Amino acid sequence: MAESPSLRHLRDEPYELLAELDRRGRAITASPDAAPESGHEWVGVALRMAGELYLVAREETREVLGVPTPLTRVPGAKGWILGLASVRGQLLPVIDLRQYLEGGVTPPSRTTRLVVVNHRDIPAGLLVDEVLGFRRFAEKEFSADVPTTIVRCGRYLAGSFRRDAEQFPVLSLRRLVEDPLFSGASA
Repeated sequence: MAESPSLRHLRDEPYELLAELDRRGRAITASPDAAPESGHEWVGVALRMAGELYLVAREETREVLGVPTPLTRVPGAKGWILGLASVRGQLLPVIDLRQYLEGGVTPPSRTTRLVVVNHRDIPAGLLVDEVLGFRRFAEKEFSADVPTTIVRCGRYLAGSFRRDAEQFPVLSLRRLVEDPLFSGASA
């Protein structure tokens, strides 16, 4: 691809600058190198838990939030239920995902995030070490193989994506929240 000319000459013409940026963006995304070969792609949210990278399907994730405060403690609940948070007027149980999966307590840090599960009947906010954003994979990179992980989440894994030498396990949030062990949260 030839080097693009500078946009400095459009500095005082905002409409023309936006039009040129739009044209360049469309030209890049229309190039054959930008699209996956199979034409179908899977999009997930990458998150880190106990030092490992996991993927969750984009459609199983409603949103990602900072850790809400204050949390209202729930008497008689398991230790992995941190409490209830009010998120835009709705009560949301906050669960330490790592602790639930017997991987230890999630240490609070500036990167700690709450992944809100997109499930019609079961509200849940899952505390994770870090959310790294969207990751895209071609369907041909998927494998039903479930890798060994540090935390005990094998029953919730829905396969993995392999890119080069790395394997990224896919954590099914739907399986997780519908598991009777998860819904039996009283101590």
